[in-house]
Amino acid sequence: MSTPLSTPGAARTDGSPLRIGALVPLTPPGWVEAGRHLLAGLELAVREINEAGGIGGPVGIGGTGGIGSTGGDVGIGAPGGAVGIGATGGRPLELVVRDTAADPRRAAAAVEELAGLGVAALAGEYHSVVARAAAASADALGLPYLCSSAVLDALTDEPTDRVARLAPAQSHGWRIYADFLLSAGHRRIAVAAQPSVYWASGTRILRDRLAPHGGTVIPLDMGELTPTAVCDALVERRATALLLLVGHPEPAVPLVRAVRRDRRLAEILIGAPAGQPEFASWAAALGEDGAAIPFLRYLPEHVGPRGARVGTALRERLGEAPSFVAFEGYDTVTVLAELLRAHGTDRAGVTTSWPHVDVEGTRGRIRFSRTTGIGVWQWAWPPVQVVDRDPAAPERFRVLRTGPA
Repeated sequence: MSTPLSTPGAARTDGSPLRIGALVPLTPPGWVEAGRHLLAGLELAVREINEAGGIGGPVGIGGTGGIGSTGGDVGIGAPGGAVGIGATGGRPLELVVRDTAADPRRAAAAVEELAGLGVAALAGEYHSVVARAAAASADALGLPYLCSSAVLDALTDEPTDRVARLAPAQSHGWRIYADFLLSAGHRRIAVAAQPSVYWASGTRILRDRLAPHGGTVIPLDMGELTPTAVCDALVERRATALLLLVGHPEPAVPLVRAVRRDRRLAEILIGAPAGQPEFASWAAALGEDGAAIPFLRYLPEHVGPRGARVGTALRERLGEAPSFVAFEGYDTVTVLAELLRAHGTDRAGVTTSWPHVDVEGTRGRIRFSRTTGIGVWQWAWPPVQVVDRDPAAPERFRVLRTGPA
């Protein structure tokens, strides 16, 4: 699948747009809603950069590009379309998108293809296991990769200079979540989990954070238990909280419904640290049952003028409130564009430039550093919140705790 995107009418002053490869889950079993938000952020940033003159040029009216296609890459900015506002002195950005469908092998193949197409850098991906495969492939090919949303600490097996990440490491965000549980008085915490490196890593982080404070993690294998059996186990094990380390909508939605309808569990807290309740489909599927389920999101409590402006534009683009994932997409392109402007468009130049990044994003100042236990260049740290949907108005979010851990 290919959906490259540049701005309407971007002039190709040297006949060569500057390409950025983007990995996004756009079809099942990938989390399509997250992918849609991530892509909206990536696209919006590309459009704004091109309307401001592209990489290295002023804003102007003109251009020879429009909506069309070349070589099977359908998008805006290919020859044959209408004239519009675009870059007259700089190189336009073009986003070349590949759908990962949450498949690590598909992602690795896409990285190899994008490298062959000559992209200057790689961006995106939401699913941690998929991003890990993409990072390994990009590193092997010498392709710089800025990971937008995946949080798994071990994004690469070995330290590398070719990969950087905007999202906080899982250990950072999930420790904040564990502290929230402790502060709310929870010590017996059940974890309903599906088999996954990501879920196993999250369980380990929670256990390590909770144990010194007398907390206990009770594992519940969702490969074996039905929602009804989970309810029975919660009662038998005297759990005061249930964390959903599972996919959405299955089995998360039926599991929430079962717990909410079990009178024995009226006082239990349901939590979803991975952020499932962030998206509108959660509220649509569960209504009031989906409220008061704390989750992690990576936004400041109060956004600045830049974040507010971008949030408004993303809302218009999506037709709904943008998630933190959409802001991550926007910030990804913002960072890459600044690197390309300041340090050149060759891959080696981008790879050596991560420590020099100092960019105002939608959620704060973005700088990369080396962080203990993490083998990639890391923004340490984006803002972290524990929030839930307000039972009185499920479309509204309540901030319950903020980082740092």
